[in-house]
Amino acid sequence: MDDEEARTRLLDAAEELFYRHGIQAVGMDRIRAASGVPLKRLYRTFPAKEALVTAYLERRDRRWLTDLRTAVTGTPEPALAVFDWLAQWFSEPDFRGCAFLNAYGELGAAAPEIVRTHKAELHALLADLTVDPALADRLLILTEGATTVAALSPGPEPALHAREIAKLLLGK
Repeated sequence: MDDEEARTRLLDAAEELFYRHGIQAVGMDRIRAASGVPLKRLYRTFPAKEALVTAYLERRDRRWLTDLRTAVTGTPEPALAVFDWLAQWFSEPDFRGCAFLNAYGELGAAAPEIVRTHKAELHALLADLTVDPALADRLLILTEGATTVAALSPGPEPALHAREIAKLLLGK
């Protein structure tokens, strides 16, 4: 196993376990066992759990935002398509809410900076879709609120309700 394969396996295991069970509930030995990467290589790749948490969230940030951008690009109403994409995400069987808010909820001020960066990037995406920073602020609150509600009661309904409010905000 080369370094890239070890890193990928560790991040895959970390993502599944951290997202499902929480960052604090999952120890490095559990990551090692799930990944099949020897403990020595795990610590050579990620010298501390904080480094693994940051790498997990950075990778998730890139993938999540890329998936969302791809889903809304070229749609007739891209700002509303955000909520259609959220409805699909909220309906996935392993949906456990926002990984970034979950990390912040567990770690508080010790959460990696990527948590704040992710939310800023989401806001920037919404601003690009609406060309109105004030409207992007409101849409961000709608997306975050819908995500929080869906974490407590998974399914598409929170996103669909938020979409209806977004239509009003967008004058549709």
